Parts: sequence; structure tokens; C-alpha cells
Amino acid sequence: MRVTICDDKKSVASNAAQLGIREIQQAVETNGKAVIALSTGLSQIDMLASLSKADIPWEKIEVFHLDEYVGLSADHKASFRRYLDENFCSRVAHLGHFYAIHGDSTDIPGEVLRLNTLLADKSIDVAFLGIGENGHIAFNDPPADFDNTNPFTVVTLEQRCLRQQVNEGWFEKEEDVPRRAITMTVRQILKSRHIIACVPEVRKARAVAMCLFDQISSYAPCTVLRGRTNCDLFLDRPSATLVFGDRR
Repeated sequence: MRVTICDDKKSVASNAAQLGIREIQQAVETNGKAVIALSTGLSQIDMLASLSKADIPWEKIEVFHLDEYVGLSADHKASFRRYLDENFCSRVAHLGHFYAIHGDSTDIPGEVLRLNTLLADKSIDVAFLGIGENGHIAFNDPPADFDNTNPFTVVTLEQRCLRQQVNEGWFEKEEDVPRRAITMTVRQILKSRHIIACVPEVRKARAVAMCLFDQISSYAPCTVLRGRTNCDLFLDRPSATLVFGDRR
């Protein structure tokens, strides 16, 4: 893992996006197309804005996203499909394909099977990640399943994850947050040719320290990124507060 500490949140977004742009362009030059995976949340908005402005042949790009709540309609303000439409897809002309996760499907096992079939014969060139306040990547909350070999699965959300969704303003109270979600698995994320984690803000400082210093464990899901040579972690000064000496 390479760690880059930027001056501020805007620099994190810009640097992460620029690296992602270069990786996507290289994949297109090599393979004639690229497959990417996008994450969501407040920490990703500026990065997605920079990425969407890139001079990329978007018609050659296929996009997956990392997760979606089970039972949440696409028009809910917390829906990740809505988020990505507003912050990325609607800003990119002639996008090749966006594979939406239909968390409100009446057949969730069937939806997971559909997603697993779609991704089975594809390789993700660039995965853009965040890290949750509880150390999750995608919705793989602790204790995360490191052994699931399927691309997508259904998970139950942990209490700290529910609290984060409320604190970020997506829901009014914890009782409103769906307890289950469809998420890309840890193993699938780690198969990506390049992983770019964009993790700004002081509220992520403990999760960053977890990622860099804790024992690699399902109870600290983000730690699996640490041993990956194909992973870049971008921090701002507030999120890097504990990097120079773990004072948790």
C-alpha cells in the first residue's frame, strides 16, 4: 500500500481522481475497455466530480458500484443508485454501462445471482473505495467475511455503520436505516487490478489508524488493504492525525 497525505479534502479528491484517470486510460489502451467499481458517501463526492470531468472515452467504460441497501427504493435520498446517478452517471456523456444494484428487488437472492453472473467473466481494473468509521470497506462491516468467494453477497449492518449513516444525514434516526445490504465481497474487491481509497476528514482518523496499524483481521476489515501493492490510500491532514504515532 502507498499512502499519500494531502493538505486538504479537495487535494485528496483531486489526487485520487487523477491516479484513477491514468489507470482507466491505461486499461482502455491495453484492453480497448475498462471496468471500474465506485463507492459512495460524503467522502467520495469531490473525487467523483473530478473523475466525471476526465477526458476518457466513457462509452468504453463499464461501472459497478460496491453496495446498496436492501429494501430501499432508488428515489430515496440515501439510495446509492440515486447518489451515483446524481454525482457521476448524469455528468458523464455516453457511459458504456452502469450495473445498478437493485436493492428493492422482490427477489434479493435472484438479484445477487444476477450481479454475480454479470461480474463472473469481468475483471475490475480500478476500484474506488472509502473506509467506514468502523473500518468497513464497502458494507463489509466487522466481523467481515474474508472467505466468501462470490462477487456479491447480502450482509447485516453493524451498529456503528448505522450510526454513521445517520450522522452523515442520509437518515433521520438509526431505526430508519435498513439492516441489510447487498455488497461486493472483500475477496472481489481485492481482485481489482488497482485499488484507490479516498479517506478524508478527522472522523476517519481512527479507521485510518486501524487500517495502518492493527493486526489484519476480520474485525478490522480495512486492514486487508495494507498488504496490497496495488493499493493507494489518500488522506488529508485531519484523517492522518494518528498516522504519526497511534494515540488511540
